[in-house]
Amino acid sequence: MTFEEIGVAPEVLKAIRELGFENPMPIQEKIIPILLDRNADITGLAQTGTGKTAAFGIPIVQQTDARSSKTQVLILSPTRELCVQITKDLNNYAKYTEGLKILAVYGGASIETQLRALKAGVQVIVATPGRLIDLIERKAAKLSSVYRVVLDEADEMLNMGFLDDIKKILAQVPDDRNTLLFSATMPKEIRAIANKFMTNPEEVVIGERNATAENVKHFSFTVHARDKYLALKRVADYYPNIYGIIFCRTRKETQEIADKLIKDGYSADSLHGDLSQAMRDSVMQKFRLRNVQLLVATDVAARGLDVNDLTHVIHYSLPDDYEIYTHRSGRTGRVGKDGISIAITHLRETHVIRKIEKLLHISFEKTKIPSSREICEKQLFHFIDKMERVEIDHTLIDTFLPVIYKKLDWLSKEEVIKRFVSLEFNRFLDYYRDAAELSEPRDDGSGGEGRRDRKSRRDRDQGERSDGRRNFSGQTEEGFTRVFINLGKLDDLHPSALIEMINEHTDGRKVPVGRIDLMKSFSFFEVKSQAAGPLIKALNNDVWYRGNKVSTEIAQSKDAMEKKKWGKDERHPGKTERQFGNGRKGKKKW
Repeated sequence: MTFEEIGVAPEVLKAIRELGFENPMPIQEKIIPILLDRNADITGLAQTGTGKTAAFGIPIVQQTDARSSKTQVLILSPTRELCVQITKDLNNYAKYTEGLKILAVYGGASIETQLRALKAGVQVIVATPGRLIDLIERKAAKLSSVYRVVLDEADEMLNMGFLDDIKKILAQVPDDRNTLLFSATMPKEIRAIANKFMTNPEEVVIGERNATAENVKHFSFTVHARDKYLALKRVADYYPNIYGIIFCRTRKETQEIADKLIKDGYSADSLHGDLSQAMRDSVMQKFRLRNVQLLVATDVAARGLDVNDLTHVIHYSLPDDYEIYTHRSGRTGRVGKDGISIAITHLRETHVIRKIEKLLHISFEKTKIPSSREICEKQLFHFIDKMERVEIDHTLIDTFLPVIYKKLDWLSKEEVIKRFVSLEFNRFLDYYRDAAELSEPRDDGSGGEGRRDRKSRRDRDQGERSDGRRNFSGQTEEGFTRVFINLGKLDDLHPSALIEMINEHTDGRKVPVGRIDLMKSFSFFEVKSQAAGPLIKALNNDVWYRGNKVSTEIAQSKDAMEKKKWGKDERHPGKTERQFGNGRKGKKKW
């Protein structure tokens, strides 16, 4: 079926042909004829990159009366970036539609400019909910003539807390308007919006419900928690042409990972909520121009980003919600292109992988982290391929060639190639020559690291007394100091969280961690002796873990503790009850 056959007008057809549109995509083929034929309410279940903007945008451009200055169409989107992108797309479709004015309304831009534009008259408003409510309250945005409302990425708006705003806005438009709702997933809250604000909506589903894009391959790499950043570097090195987003859980982690990548020579930048709008725009501009290859982002900051041709999405931290995984992975493999989604996990996250597989009906390919040799080989051949394809501007270089030939005359062809490749390639060779391979942790059935994989730790049975309780001093490995911490299994402490806490409070330096003994309400761990003092000082400086104030000290023998008459509270064998007081009732989380 062609665009002509589904009823697209000549002036719109001319515009979309110039954009490279040839035949309608599945969602366009289904929705455009419905909207051009009748004012039906529609719920569209489709991933980003399936062509849904054109599915609702082409009929809007074609059906809106450009002779009237009244606002007739309202499109709501969750973020500024998506708002701007939709406006740009609609203006492209309306290139040969005379008189149609489309206005993007969002926070962070001059409200005075938006007020003037609304006063002059616009037929289509593309808005974020917050700014639109502000303009409604100022009586600048008048929605009484709106015949069509589009809720784009409705699940994202819901996740961002816009439900009340959406209800407030929909109360301002006529009851007989036509409503279109698009969402990548369809949770019950979205169903509730559809039931309340739509009339017998026709459902259009592209692909399976809540499914990820079909042309995205899913890989998972399992490593020790302490090796996640090293694994990330290897993934980035193994794909020389990578252009992707690395998702982290927190703003702090996002900035730290981006800083590390930049320091290690990667083309990277960060995107998170602590950035000003100007900084955010600058980062996104560099990323769109591919001046930045790797964008490290939080889920909230990345919502609504519309960037084409992403090759990879990397989950440095897995999301809690499988629907978020759908959104993340859907940013690659768009518009019929292939994409790769990679999860870098440790053993305690394997259940999350299994849950995602079950709920989204996908299968992760469990893969080993690339070896040093594999990475060097990949980078070398990538460099050689680039050299073979380079375009030579003879007018610029030919005049220099005689001098160059004379300068290199003493070298054989083989020596020239070796030196040339080494000059470009030494950074990788130097790094990976001495880099240890990343071992894959073994599951001992407990959901954590297997004992055999804790090479720096002694057997867990060492240091046990005849009555089954451990000595507080235990058997400490040479060069390591044993440290007591007032957190245990009851506090939901696990090895990876402890290692993460240690690394976070050592000024970015990776501290070797030895044996970890988790008890019911307190624990012991070993660190390199020279790092023990500064680490204990840092952890005792108002650090909290899940509502509990952290307290650490060098572990001492049982006899030494008895001499000091330490308190008998099992949770705090290193402090008296009076000393600890109500210290576990903190509000701040680590």
